[in-house]
Amino acid sequence: MSKTSFITDNFLLQNNFAEELYHTYAKEQPIIDYHNHLPPKEIAEDRVFDNISQVWIAGDHYKWRAMRTMGVNEKFITGDASDKEKFEAWAKTVPHTLRNPLFHWTHLELKRYFGIDELLTEKSAPGIYENVNAQLQQPENSCRGLLTKMNVKTLCTTEDPTDALKYHKQMSSMDFGVKVSTAFRPDKAILIEAENYLDYLNALGDAAGLSIDSFQRLKDALVKRIDYFDDNGCKLCDHGLNSISFEEFNDADINAIFEKRRNNNPLSIKEIDQFKTAILLFLGENYHKREWVQQFHLGALRNNNKRMLAKIGPDTGWDSIADYPQAESLSAFLNALDVKDKLPKTILYNLNPADNAIFATMIGNFNDGSIKGKVQWGSGWWFLDQKNGMENQLNTLSSMGIISCFVGMLTDSRSFLSFPRHEYFRRVLCNLFGRDMASGELPGDMELVGQTISNICYSNAKQYFNF
Repeated sequence: MSKTSFITDNFLLQNNFAEELYHTYAKEQPIIDYHNHLPPKEIAEDRVFDNISQVWIAGDHYKWRAMRTMGVNEKFITGDASDKEKFEAWAKTVPHTLRNPLFHWTHLELKRYFGIDELLTEKSAPGIYENVNAQLQQPENSCRGLLTKMNVKTLCTTEDPTDALKYHKQMSSMDFGVKVSTAFRPDKAILIEAENYLDYLNALGDAAGLSIDSFQRLKDALVKRIDYFDDNGCKLCDHGLNSISFEEFNDADINAIFEKRRNNNPLSIKEIDQFKTAILLFLGENYHKREWVQQFHLGALRNNNKRMLAKIGPDTGWDSIADYPQAESLSAFLNALDVKDKLPKTILYNLNPADNAIFATMIGNFNDGSIKGKVQWGSGWWFLDQKNGMENQLNTLSSMGIISCFVGMLTDSRSFLSFPRHEYFRRVLCNLFGRDMASGELPGDMELVGQTISNICYSNAKQYFNF
């Protein structure tokens, strides 16, 4: 073992119970990654990356934020510096990320994908860069190879309703050991206040083959695209919203609001919320009809830095946790579907840890005994998909819900090197249960506890999503 190595076989596992749980019940479980943002084109074409920067640094907001904090010029982050220069800038940053999850993820990924068992520093960077770049040219390290290397069995990318699903269609006839599906993401149809909303309606209308000149026609277009996605194997949807809107409305209200927006007249906050409520309920009923799983990612405050937004665009690492009110409107929305017995399987993700107990208890309101774990509180998301965030989510879910029903981890990532985060989650999970076994808070029944572990890591998701 290298003197600098710390990613050992028992990394994060603090006692013998945790070690046995991980190595016997968690480690070899296949991966179902039911929500990510991987580009399907690169999987379909089995892209071979020229260098580590292309697969590891490009698009990674976590790394970008750390480099900016360390005073790295934007040229070496999203700018026109060479890939090698960007890697060197990241390597100089890594030693300063102690106690940030980036330090763990960086070295876990280098070891799992490329067998590199030394710390990434400015000094080690040249050798690691050349080593990984050479390995990336090997067939086992193409896009598909990287997925199979991590024992990924199923993954779901995320596409807009206008997407033709060209690459998913190509992959439907391929057999490389990984089932690739999609998730329907209709945010742009919901966010009526967006500046480019009317342009989006034109694009959606083109995809659906109709002109969207009324709210009814918008619903018709969405149903056409839902059916198109369903015909192409989609069984999930996802929504990235600040919070769930709920405002009472009638059909006349929504028709008038839609017409106002088409005429570029300003909408009140109430009108915006009425429209979002109407369309979310409409979508929910259609998801239920097709037995889809609906997901809601709630609680982000996006694009805070307006100067940098104007300079390099959205989704470039200027986001944070928000403090929106969540409970009442979320309850009203779920209840409006449930009262009709049209609430689909639902996964709720929150970004504000102050809301953990709200989400952990909310799911229990709508688990009606019809399906095991019908309404789920999803794993720690974005800023919370690190050790502390995972432990808080797991502890709160254990205390206020039934953790044995939990469908486990997902990457929510744009990187093909992010799948060791499943391992990271599994180690954290096993260590929590192992600590309770060591303290006598749980019985030393390895079969009982181990079955719960393996279910959370794989079997629950397999059953829940019908994969």
